[in-house]
Amino acid sequence: MRLDALRGRLIVSVQAPAGSALDDPHAIAAMARAAQDGGACAVRIQGVANLRAVRARVGVPVIGLIKCAYEGYAPYITPTLDEVRAVIESGAEIVAFDATGRARPRGASVAEIVDAILAEGRIPMADCATAEDAVCARAAGAEILATTLCGYTEETKGISLPALAMVRELAELDAFTICEGGVASPQDCLAARDAGADAVVVGTALTGIESRVRDFTGPLEKVDSPKD
Repeated sequence: MRLDALRGRLIVSVQAPAGSALDDPHAIAAMARAAQDGGACAVRIQGVANLRAVRARVGVPVIGLIKCAYEGYAPYITPTLDEVRAVIESGAEIVAFDATGRARPRGASVAEIVDAILAEGRIPMADCATAEDAVCARAAGAEILATTLCGYTEETKGISLPALAMVRELAELDAFTICEGGVASPQDCLAARDAGADAVVVGTALTGIESRVRDFTGPLEKVDSPKD
């Protein structure tokens, strides 16, 4: 696939928390198809069952990842070569992975993960927390650099999202730059584009139904009950 097809457009992350009523491949696939029908140029999907269900229902490119926690290690987004292979076998054109400098399980380096993805003709998407992560991932051959993990690591906690300053740094690295994380409105999308993002990922603001419902119910629950 050509990354130019994603340039200047919206990618929708269709995921659901474990235990959610939407944590079901049929529901995820339906939302992914709805995102495509609404104009999304690609979807970002987690988990083998979800990836296979989505691949069967959408024609747009799929960014695949597997969240897998390993005791004693912080990286959990496609952290080892096992998860890389599983994502590829599920039909995703793009493989997203944790590209931070943190120790990862089974000793797989960022360079080894990138090489494994490229060897199968897929596109590596480096989920970064800092510009330094992105520099290393780009040197390893990652074609997509994303701000996904900025604000979610010990080093970057408290950074205001979306990480527009980081977008500006990544845009200087001669790679396809994606702004992901904390994009909550159309205005955020435009700000990310103006900062140099080639594409923007929106997740919770579009598909996080539980979170969005709480945004509405919260204020109502704070209102005092009518007095007798």
